[in-house]
Amino acid sequence: MIQIRIFFLSLFIVLFQVFNSFSQTSQIQKIDSLFTSWNSSNHSGGSVLVSKDGKTIFSKPYGLASIEYNTPNTNNTLFNIGSISKQFTAMGIVLLEEQNKLTFDDDIRKHIPELPNFGETITIRHLLHHTSGLRDLHGLLGLAGWRSEDLETNDDIYRVIKNQKELNFKPNEEFLYSNTGYILLAKIIENVDKLDFNQWMKQHVFEPLGMKNTYVERQHDRIVPNNATSYYWQKEFKRAVEYWGYFGSGNMHSTIEDMNIWLQNFSKPQNNWESAFNKMLSTTTLNNGFKTNYGFGIRIEDYSGERVIQHGGSVGGFRAITRTFPEKRLNIVILTNYSRSSIGSIANKISDIMLDKRKDTLTKKKRTKVTETSAEFVKLSNDILKKFEGVYWSDEEKIGRKVYVKNDTLRYSSSEINEWPLVPIGKNTFRMINSTIRSPTVKFNSIAHKMIIWTDNNLPGIFTFLQTNLDKNTNDFNILIGNYYSPELKTMYSISIDNKSNIYLEHARHGKIKLEQLYNNIFSGNWPVDIVEIKKNDEGKVLGLRMSNGRTRNVWFKKVI
Repeated sequence: MIQIRIFFLSLFIVLFQVFNSFSQTSQIQKIDSLFTSWNSSNHSGGSVLVSKDGKTIFSKPYGLASIEYNTPNTNNTLFNIGSISKQFTAMGIVLLEEQNKLTFDDDIRKHIPELPNFGETITIRHLLHHTSGLRDLHGLLGLAGWRSEDLETNDDIYRVIKNQKELNFKPNEEFLYSNTGYILLAKIIENVDKLDFNQWMKQHVFEPLGMKNTYVERQHDRIVPNNATSYYWQKEFKRAVEYWGYFGSGNMHSTIEDMNIWLQNFSKPQNNWESAFNKMLSTTTLNNGFKTNYGFGIRIEDYSGERVIQHGGSVGGFRAITRTFPEKRLNIVILTNYSRSSIGSIANKISDIMLDKRKDTLTKKKRTKVTETSAEFVKLSNDILKKFEGVYWSDEEKIGRKVYVKNDTLRYSSSEINEWPLVPIGKNTFRMINSTIRSPTVKFNSIAHKMIIWTDNNLPGIFTFLQTNLDKNTNDFNILIGNYYSPELKTMYSISIDNKSNIYLEHARHGKIKLEQLYNNIFSGNWPVDIVEIKKNDEGKVLGLRMSNGRTRNVWFKKVI
């Protein structure tokens, strides 16, 4: 009897191993099939690694590291990992905190005293969580005159940031991704321990963790063997000119093997590293009570019901993503050297394959129904509805929205082709009827002259009343003609008008940028300008303008002529 039981137990183990082996082979084949195009002739590619329970189950290179020299990528090829570097910089700060050399709530001016006083305390924690309000380096340098492929260095940032007078917002009022913050974190590490950042990271992070091939690049033109060249892809491959000379926010190079070593620590930390990696998972709550999902250089999110820790990187033609499911001990690393690699969607497909979530997700989607809370609609007259008409402007997102009455219904418009009805559920509150699963709620505050939009538990969008006239006002553009100077960037733009009434913004390095009028005093243009807001006094005299471009907002240019 005992022998029979042992026989069936052995048979079960063998069958399980066979099934598991077959299942894993199927997974490998599916993953491999996602990268077929990367092995095309004269095609750049990348390297991919998937590990489960501490064991590598898939590791393979694709395409060329150098198209010029027909050099293939390998599993040991080094790639610039872009913003994935931020989590290593954050770890440097964590280690210094554990050595009692700083605290997360230190005023950053304690460690970088030459920084300007913005009238608000910016802490190390604010830098780590992207809640400092500091303007982003790319936008600042662009407005200052840097072209898209001009070299950008830490010294450039230090020089420009010292002249800044304002922030994008008060610290901890918002979350807004800022490379500038992580460049300053690298500076703090250097100032605290009196050692160059690249040497510090090598001695205190990379070597202790066994990441032998990972390094910080401080010199953009240095030659390092085994590095891939990055390429842009449009109709053909073009080599990306290496303008990225900054570090702290990016510019670390690594391999898929080293990145996997790093990711393992989020599920099974190496000896004496548990506390440090746990601190990396710290998130923050904004002043308005909204909790962000950004830790110390990492995003902590949900994927198909599983907790995932991840981050992406992008610089030049390099694209990178690292993703770990700590409870599943599943790691995914994709490092590439061309811009159209679509690694975000590929990482999702690999995740579905490994988690076997595809069928579950599809089933859930079929069963999902819109379960909006029923609302009792009320009737409002056209006269009341017309009180809400006008253009509303978001200073955070730098976008405008039009609200108007049409066919006895209040309408919300984000563009000429997008319009949604607003159905009243209160005197000042409306439900936006659109194609989303959850229809947004829109509330008008006539006292504060604001429109507030929110969906479920998401952070609300706040729009301020801008103008009654829904169309562009026919301004006298001639009053805008002149020169505008920024003392923060030490650069000048001029506004001119041609004989066809076209308005242009001109800079010595960027040339002429045609402006399009969005609203009465708001214009848009091409990079580096994006949004231009004209500022006037009560008498209508032009005082100056504010320029914004994404993560850099409201840089002041005074009209000097």
